[in-house]
Amino acid sequence: MRSIFYVLSILATASAVAAAPQALNAAKKKGAAPKAIYFMTNDAAENSIVALKVGKDGTLSDGSRTMTGGKGASGIDGNSSMPAGPDALFSQSALKVEGNWMVAVNPGSNTMTLMSIDTKDPTKLTMVGQPVDTMGEFPVTAAISRKNKIACVGNTGARAGIACFTIHFRKGLIPLAQSQIVFPINQTTPPVGPPNTVSHVFFNQDESMLLTTVKGDPMKNNTGFLSMLPIQKGSIGTQDTRSSPSGTAVLFGTAPIPGSKDIFATDASFGAATISTEGTPAVIHNVKIEGQKATCWAAISAMTKTAFVTDTAQDNLVEVDPRSGEILQNTQLMRGNPGYVDLVVGGKFVYALSPGSKDGTRKAYVAVADVSSRPAKPVQNFQPEGPGRSSMGMTAWM
Repeated sequence: MRSIFYVLSILATASAVAAAPQALNAAKKKGAAPKAIYFMTNDAAENSIVALKVGKDGTLSDGSRTMTGGKGASGIDGNSSMPAGPDALFSQSALKVEGNWMVAVNPGSNTMTLMSIDTKDPTKLTMVGQPVDTMGEFPVTAAISRKNKIACVGNTGARAGIACFTIHFRKGLIPLAQSQIVFPINQTTPPVGPPNTVSHVFFNQDESMLLTTVKGDPMKNNTGFLSMLPIQKGSIGTQDTRSSPSGTAVLFGTAPIPGSKDIFATDASFGAATISTEGTPAVIHNVKIEGQKATCWAAISAMTKTAFVTDTAQDNLVEVDPRSGEILQNTQLMRGNPGYVDLVVGGKFVYALSPGSKDGTRKAYVAVADVSSRPAKPVQNFQPEGPGRSSMGMTAWM
């Protein structure tokens, strides 16, 4: 009799384990919040990662602050010739999470850091190996391919371009010398921007391609471009292809569109665009956002299948259908926030970083919005302890 119960218990356990992924996926589809979100302080003295706890209702609370072993830095605002901020790095994804790995750039040290995330407490981060040289100057954007076990970085200083690294569970990031691609954008260190700088490095849906957006400068008749670097069987290509989709000028933040080879990209000169990457990249839908000032960051919700974009100079969250180009809503989030930089979507919630004001009188906040219905519902405007206008990046652990 005991053996029968034993067998039944084993079968029940196996069934529960088998059902776990489906249960997790179902929870995500229903809008379950992430377990933690992260951004970096980008402080010139010592860069650090701010990890915030996320409750089941999507609200934030203090978590931890972990040093990256490198220094932050700010680019130079081309209008004022002063240190830039908000949008100190002119980029999206200054740090990125995939699985239980995180990478973060250290622009003041020309390095990138690999962290492991504790699955029991995702606000607990541990550096793996040591920060590595990014094979360029002023790194501003990072990406991870879990499939290929590599991490890549975009540099936008005097030595601009991209470089990639193998991820080793103990040694950390190991440089792949053949992966280094140079972008001749004639910049300085620190760079003068936002125009004419590297914006965003990211992998496509099946992780067979590394894509990078580089901003042009319409005032100088300098055209930006989209770089595409192939990856075959985990091996990085040695030559990228570059194109400038007609109608774009200042390509910035991007998000791959699930179930397709298209991407959704912001362009600060007019709003955003859906771009096909098959063959020669071309604009499918041009999304003009009326009244926009600097629409630069983008994220796509797996739940709503729509894109959300933010503007560094406006307290608005804009939702777009990337398959049609239709603007679904343009909602003010939190009165008092001057604007937003990077953002991330987790379940039914959007988390957007507002680094504060140019004069430094207002510190960083993270706005939380429920986007399961329209208009988006403001949930919280959380102020972490300390970070200010140089803060950048936003990513999540689900």
